[in-house]
Amino acid sequence: MRGMVLASVLVLAACDPNQVADQAGRRIAASVVLPVVQLDMPTPLAQRATDCIVRNATAAEVQALARDVAVVAGSSTKATIRGIALRPEAAACFAASGVPPVRP
Repeated sequence: MRGMVLASVLVLAACDPNQVADQAGRRIAASVVLPVVQLDMPTPLAQRATDCIVRNATAAEVQALARDVAVVAGSSTKATIRGIALRPEAAACFAASGVPPVRP
């Protein structure tokens, strides 16, 4: 048991704090994006679309999206989500995930 705790501590120590923070921010951003995307498509597709949107968001966009956690997304947040969804990289992710393309 002691060895498992030590191994866990070593694994956590090896993690890049910036990467851990980015991943946490992206999970929070996803919780903001999903309800917005669900307005236009059923949940299974919305979850895949959300993953594509969050994966293709910049660090600054992730921070902006994460600020809207626990509140209803406003027009600026919706515009950010749409802008990310319209990028070629997000469109490619949508296609690979079976999500219909976003119309400009």
